[in-house]
Amino acid sequence: MPIKIPNELPAYKTLTDENIFVMTENRADTQDIRPLKIALVNLMPTKIDTETQFSRLLGNTPLQVELELIQMKSYQSKNTSEEHMLSFYKTFDDIKNEKFDGMVITGAPIETMDFEEVEYWTELCELMEWSRTHVHSTLHICWGAQAALYYHFGIPKIPLDKKVFGVFPHVIEEKNNLLFRGSDDEFLVPHSRHTMVKREDIEYCRKLKIIASSEEAGVYAAMAGEGKQIFIMGHPEYDPLTLKKEYDRDVAAGKEINVPMNYYPQDDPSKNPVVRWRAHANLLYSNWTNYFVYQTTPFDIKAII
Repeated sequence: MPIKIPNELPAYKTLTDENIFVMTENRADTQDIRPLKIALVNLMPTKIDTETQFSRLLGNTPLQVELELIQMKSYQSKNTSEEHMLSFYKTFDDIKNEKFDGMVITGAPIETMDFEEVEYWTELCELMEWSRTHVHSTLHICWGAQAALYYHFGIPKIPLDKKVFGVFPHVIEEKNNLLFRGSDDEFLVPHSRHTMVKREDIEYCRKLKIIASSEEAGVYAAMAGEGKQIFIMGHPEYDPLTLKKEYDRDVAAGKEINVPMNYYPQDDPSKNPVVRWRAHANLLYSNWTNYFVYQTTPFDIKAII
């Protein structure tokens, strides 16, 4: 089944060109089924790129997904037109009386700031608290995962001496966890961050369990409440050229930045990157929407608690 997105969303053409089954609102409204309602809280500056990345993954499942785009009311995007935001996004105030089968809270390039210094921190905290009773399963990505671990469990993020930047191998620690069902023993995921969450801090919290990690990049995936809350520290959703854009941007700005590891052939940025994480990304999101959302969410969405 396809992902249902607004008819005029820029991601529609991109995904259609990639042969991903996308259903417009007009066609979806004629089908007599209940789609999964999933909210995407988009905290990334490149809104359209991020919409497309997550729509691509959520649309590659056998389930019909109705995607709702959420922005922070207390912050105005500097990199996306106001027209786009007004056309396609809602605020927390608009959806706080609704319930959702799933929610994704993205990363944000503000990890060197203290959480309390973030302009929309109060609003995000309100949304994260609301998600406990209004969302069946919430998937937190990178900075979004660090923010949620800090808000829900008091776990701090720790600054790194050197940015974790590149594509790193990972292993599954909890072999039977359904989030990685069908996964290879080792899989690759992109990372791009200046901070981390310590393994021992997560292990100390009895409500959390670590399910996958990387020797080089640290804890990758953790979970609470049998999947009510899932925390992913990397960026499996990244496009083939996302790390390249970040690297080229920093080089052009004269910033000190290492070539992303395991990304370019022979670590040579003059060569085209090789994508080696797409299969894992699709498996991760397919398993999440199936096992942690579809299989366990109540048929009556109002019954979500």
